[in-house]
Amino acid sequence: MNFINQILKTQVGRLRLISYLEGISLLLLVSVAVPLKYWADKPLMVKTLGPMHGILFLWFIIITISVGVEQHWKFRHTTWKVLIACVIPFGTFYIDSHILKPAAEADLKRQHSPESDTAI
Repeated sequence: MNFINQILKTQVGRLRLISYLEGISLLLLVSVAVPLKYWADKPLMVKTLGPMHGILFLWFIIITISVGVEQHWKFRHTTWKVLIACVIPFGTFYIDSHILKPAAEADLKRQHSPESDTAI
């Protein structure tokens, strides 16, 4: 439970959570639902998973832009990589380990630093 609380404390942590959910939904859609629809003539999973993935996809894009602005990410250096990752299977898992996890750890360190405890 501590891990979930830690992730939900920061905007980057919430982006990491959404990126996992979006990545899993994309993989399920591409590897399970679409083959079932076309090879087994069973479109139900696409009809249910498709809209859920769409909502997660849009949420991921909105949160990525929000985090990019908040963290002062340079679009050409970081933000576009995160945005492109959500259309590539396994892409969100890659950017989590290379961009989002280090950013989240830096955020947590900043929150627990002595300077953050002083009143302004």
